[in-house]
Amino acid sequence: QVQLVESGGGLVQPGGSLRLSCAASGRYPMGWFRQAPGKEREFVASVAWNGVETRYADSARGRFSISRDNAKNTIYLQMNSLKPEDTAVYYCAARYSGSMYYLLRAVDEIDYWGQGTQVSVSS
Repeated sequence: QVQLVESGGGLVQPGGSLRLSCAASGRYPMGWFRQAPGKEREFVASVAWNGVETRYADSARGRFSISRDNAKNTIYLQMNSLKPEDTAVYYCAARYSGSMYYLLRAVDEIDYWGQGTQVSVSS
């Protein structure tokens, strides 16, 4: 079983920043999804196995930055200019297989989920 351990959530004021991390038990195509109360889980960002190519949801592009450290099998999500609508539980995600350049995009592609970390943005 692939294990994903998340950290970095918390409470921040609008315009503030948070950095999430997710340590995996191996190297996989990985990314971040989020789910607000009463809403479906949605894609946020993903990074390819090579750590170069990235993909962002329209809501995240320009404000969030995803990266990975393959030596640590860890991905990060740097979230800047946070808005109240970013409030959600953020989930690290991984797919068990994929090419070096594969980018996650949809919930149905995910094989493993982290436990989730709460991000709350309010004044």
